[in-house]
Amino acid sequence: MEPIKPVTPPGSLFWRIIHFPLLLIIIGMVMVIGPEILVSMAVRFVMHPHGPLGSLITGLCATAAAVIGYTVFVRFVERRPAVSEFAAPGWPKELGAGLLTGFLLFSLVVAVIALLGGYHVIGEHPATVLFPVLALSLVSGVGEEIVVRGIIFRLVESSLGTWIALIVSAALFGAGHLGNQHSGLLPAVAIALEAGIMLAALYMLTRRLWAAIGLHAAWNFTQGGIYGIAVSGGAVDGVLIPRISGPDLLTGGAFGAESSLPAILICTVFGVVVTAIAWRRGRFVKPFWARSR
Repeated sequence: MEPIKPVTPPGSLFWRIIHFPLLLIIIGMVMVIGPEILVSMAVRFVMHPHGPLGSLITGLCATAAAVIGYTVFVRFVERRPAVSEFAAPGWPKELGAGLLTGFLLFSLVVAVIALLGGYHVIGEHPATVLFPVLALSLVSGVGEEIVVRGIIFRLVESSLGTWIALIVSAALFGAGHLGNQHSGLLPAVAIALEAGIMLAALYMLTRRLWAAIGLHAAWNFTQGGIYGIAVSGGAVDGVLIPRISGPDLLTGGAFGAESSLPAILICTVFGVVVTAIAWRRGRFVKPFWARSR
């Protein structure tokens, strides 16, 4: 299939430079992450939101800023007439499928850990603990998918093809978690394998961001908000209060179940299956040197 590329006016050296993939990735990241951070700071400064509901308001505003920043980037920097990654027809089905898949995948991971003796429920929190986790899930689900899949994966793919884009985006996604609390080589590799592959595969299959956003957000929300497990190294309160015990390879340790062996196996297999489906449906892009032939 043909890549989703910027529209470069013929004969324009300026736009040829701007549309060089690496420079375009940098510009896109600045235009998405910058507004996301600035709006979060502005909301906290102006509204002084406190408590669980305040964190949700801040998260919603930051998420909206990321989407608006990406839209401006696509329309005025890439010069594309429409943001096809957020095309409206069929979006509830794709978003809903992603949300349900994220919930089921992580519930399966927790079930396996529980069956092997690593997870036990010892209490409950009130439902208000869900607001901060929902805010976290929205910001990470929308913001990270726009940056990693909408910008990095798509623009690398438009030049170097799908296979290289998959490797690069997954590796960067894993490496991006190295700075998290309780992180290390194993959590970074786990994130690259399980999330890096399956989220890119959903984008490849649909050529839109709805399903990947849904899975990413539901994964984080289910992990932290429902099962009370640390999300990428950050401790959160969930509706269920767990006692987690056993080797880190089983439970993921302080980083969370994302770096556990059950998560690596289950989610990597899921990602590989979706990648194979995308391949069979002709959703892969050839590198520029193969397209030129």
